[in-house]
Amino acid sequence: MGAVTDRLGELGVELPAVAAPVAAYVPTVRVGDQVWTSGQLPFVDGSLPATGKVGGEVSAEDGEGYARTAALNALAAIDAEVGIDNVARVLKVVVFVASETDFHGQPQVANGASNLMQDVFGDAGIHARSAVGVAVLPMNAPVEVEVVVEVAS
Repeated sequence: MGAVTDRLGELGVELPAVAAPVAAYVPTVRVGDQVWTSGQLPFVDGSLPATGKVGGEVSAEDGEGYARTAALNALAAIDAEVGIDNVARVLKVVVFVASETDFHGQPQVANGASNLMQDVFGDAGIHARSAVGVAVLPMNAPVEVEVVVEVAS
């Protein structure tokens, strides 16, 4: 086992199965030494644990947890593509938050994904990030997460 796999075990985190695409795309694309994930929803065992907008049907705290779940799904896709222990660095995390018009806590929600990356990868998990409020996401999901990582040579 590698260092990242060991760290996941220490955290009590198990990567889920790769979420099946819900449209015409693939979970990841590798370009040179980078892997880009498609947007990952917070699927748990093939279904969404909640739907709706953050700041409405979904609390900011729950949204943060769903961002973490979606980020775990992104890590599962990366693991299937290159092996999680071959990730040298997390480069970018993008978190889309389906938001009520008066909700402005997208950065807090996005912390669910960002904190996971730092917990799992340590300093190599510190990344650039965008936290974007949107009107609606696929399947009425509250969050969607994309991740870009660098793969070790």
